[in-house]
Amino acid sequence: MRAKTSIYDFSFIPSGYGHYKVTYTSPVTGKQWTATTNDMPLIDATKNADEPKRRDLETLKRVCKNG
Repeated sequence: MRAKTSIYDFSFIPSGYGHYKVTYTSPVTGKQWTATTNDMPLIDATKNADEPKRRDLETLKRVCKNG
């Protein structure tokens, strides 16, 4: 069973000027991965978007899982 990635699987915490600490929680297993990113175009495309694109959500998930 593979659940689609949703914006609700992520939590965003500001971590200094121009940085966000992003935590991804798997909807299937409940495991969590955390990464700090300064990729503001990606944050704008996901957190600040009304309807984030699947491609941007998958990219953000990859950033969280790979550090």
